[in-house]
Amino acid sequence: MSVFREMKDILDEKTPLITHRRNSIGLAHTVNSGSRNVIHHHGNIEEEHEEDDDASGTSSESTTQEKLLSQQYESLDYDYCENSLYQKEQRTSNYQAVLRCQMARWWVAFMIGVFTAMIAVLIDVVITELSKYKFSCIKYYIDKCVHDGCLSVPFLIWFGISVIAVAIASCCVVFGESVAAGSGIPQIKCFLNGVKVPHVVRFRTLVCKVVGVMMSVVGGLAVGKEGPMIHSGAVVAAGVSQGRTTTFQFDFKVFEYFRSDTEKRDFVSAGASAGVAAAFGAPVGGVLFSLEEGASFWNQALTWRNFFASMISTFTLNVLLSYYHGHPWELSYPGLINFGKFESLNYSGVEIPIFILMGVIGGLLGALFNHINHKLTVFRIKHVYHKWTQLLEAMIVAGLSATVAFTLIYFSQDCQPLGKDDNEHPIQMFCNDGEYDAMSSLFFKTPEGSVHALFHDPAGSFQPVTVAVFCIAYFLLACWTYGVSVPSGLFIPCLLTGAAWGRLIGILVQYLGPNLAWALPGKYALLGAAAMLGGVVRMTISLTVILIEATGSITFGLPIMIILMVAKWVGDYFNEGLYDIHIQLQSVPLLLWDAPPISANISATEVMSHPVVVLRTVEKVGRIVDVLKKETHNGFPVVCDIDPEQAPNESGCFGTFQGLILRNQLIVLLKMKVFQETMTGHEAAKKLKSSDFREEYPRFPSIHQIHISRHERECYIDLRPYMNPAPYLVLETMSLPRLFKLFRGLGLRHTVVIDHQNNVIGIVTRKDLARYRIWTHRGRMGLEELQISHG
Repeated sequence: MSVFREMKDILDEKTPLITHRRNSIGLAHTVNSGSRNVIHHHGNIEEEHEEDDDASGTSSESTTQEKLLSQQYESLDYDYCENSLYQKEQRTSNYQAVLRCQMARWWVAFMIGVFTAMIAVLIDVVITELSKYKFSCIKYYIDKCVHDGCLSVPFLIWFGISVIAVAIASCCVVFGESVAAGSGIPQIKCFLNGVKVPHVVRFRTLVCKVVGVMMSVVGGLAVGKEGPMIHSGAVVAAGVSQGRTTTFQFDFKVFEYFRSDTEKRDFVSAGASAGVAAAFGAPVGGVLFSLEEGASFWNQALTWRNFFASMISTFTLNVLLSYYHGHPWELSYPGLINFGKFESLNYSGVEIPIFILMGVIGGLLGALFNHINHKLTVFRIKHVYHKWTQLLEAMIVAGLSATVAFTLIYFSQDCQPLGKDDNEHPIQMFCNDGEYDAMSSLFFKTPEGSVHALFHDPAGSFQPVTVAVFCIAYFLLACWTYGVSVPSGLFIPCLLTGAAWGRLIGILVQYLGPNLAWALPGKYALLGAAAMLGGVVRMTISLTVILIEATGSITFGLPIMIILMVAKWVGDYFNEGLYDIHIQLQSVPLLLWDAPPISANISATEVMSHPVVVLRTVEKVGRIVDVLKKETHNGFPVVCDIDPEQAPNESGCFGTFQGLILRNQLIVLLKMKVFQETMTGHEAAKKLKSSDFREEYPRFPSIHQIHISRHERECYIDLRPYMNPAPYLVLETMSLPRLFKLFRGLGLRHTVVIDHQNNVIGIVTRKDLARYRIWTHRGRMGLEELQISHG
């Protein structure tokens, strides 16, 4: 089932909405912000709008999806289970074993960098060679037919190649792996945040992503190959670090110790860093990207390993591309996109107001881009969710993109002398001999080549009308393309659109001050590209460093930082970044960096789920099986002094807390038949080790796949050796902000709520916290509570 079909089911009016099981002792409280009051009572909300029905500025039809959290997204277990098996394993370890484990982490980081770079080189070489063939073929027929009146032939060739290539790319998503669509950055951001996105780091996803992005770029869509490299690096990291591929059911029997959500998360962050480094030749920017956009947990050791993986990725890419370009070991190819060497990136103090103005323009255009794309995505969710309609839309966009490009080149009157542009396939069209059509230098090459042309072509290479028309056309095509069922990157379309209007500003400044040495159109094209990208994705620190490393000029860091910050502030006034918009439209329970700022009066008793399903320290096998079949919860508190069938007692408690056991642990115990005949017996069928649980990771069997006989149902399992006796607990009086910090900082999936007598009264999960979300719109703010839907 495709992503659009899943999200459409959530939007369907017949989809049941469920409110988490709540206690009946929550106090009513009111949060007042501006003109919107959100009243919480017993876990439900009522909204009072004093001005309009939609305080967030969007229609009820388009915001339905954003007001839900999908039940289909499970969380990842980033907390270690320090049970008796874990403690025994730690006691038997020695310094040599710890050293081997540390060395293995560095070796994995090295392989992540190498393999990510190899994939990047494969993508770059295939796109380059196929694009050469495509453009040379079309140029041959254009030059042949331009004076004979048969331009329909090259147009049909262009149209056909584009549609066929994009159809292949779309098939990789529609019939291959739906999560391979787009850049993959929102999905990796969710994974690093602690959300389990189905199939996001599968080998099959990697194949569909790589093949699809090559065909998307060759097909002439307004996409780039840099964004998908981040997703590709993450998939490589997940596979290498586990030493197995679950797609082909093959196990290399290495790195078994890293088979846990915690270890995989750290390596996936290294893969994302290596992907950024391979895309832009920016190893430091790659590390900061993982820190700023993804990881909910960070430490110094992780910083060093991520930086090492990024450096290896950049170095390997350099070496391989140097051989491809016929200059072995000439390490001047640091990334898939080469911004080129600028003659001068100096700036004057009088330009700072211009930089601020460009930041404002970037923020406004970025907000407009996000708004249009948001509306289109909502339309796709509701109407374009069948496989054939997704494929048809991709082919329509490809055909329209080719038609727009050919039409603009046909009607362009901007003729320039040969030599001004480095296009390998210049189109003369209706220009005189020795001239080429300037519009073709923007459309008749890969998007990376067009960005390079706007950055470095000399002054006078483009008429302002040519750049303006190209900017508007490409902006609209990019708005439509992002979200189509093909692998696609967002960085290059934003950079190219921003470079176009940035060069227009440079042309205007040069016209107003023709004798000013710093009035260079290419420099303003770079700043416009930064402003547009910042206005769409709202990144600041990592994007500043990426652009500094890509241009090789640290002195230009201040203007870039000013522009990105202004673009973010202006854009945030109207809406959120595009990645966050798509995450919300997919109803992902994402935890932001901080708790809602006006939620201190919400306590754990109002957030927690209630009642709670608990297990006894020695539990009957039959009840465990029944609980696992009936409930979908991942964690179960282990208690004593109470019969779970009679819980809660008169005081509303579920027994004295003893520990916490996970669903996957219970599955393994049932599969391994760790039973005993009586409650007090110790005749367990076999002794387990921590490695037995890691062996089943990550695809634990379903409870329905495990056969339990009638006799075995009457047996018992002693849960005490396997449960976590000291998980993170919270008192019923803890506030929502403190709960949020605990979950966000430690990467928790759930925590048990107890009273002052250590009795279990509830449990808090990530979804319980993600339900509370702050909204901002045009200077207004409020707190809203989302509903949870069975997606």
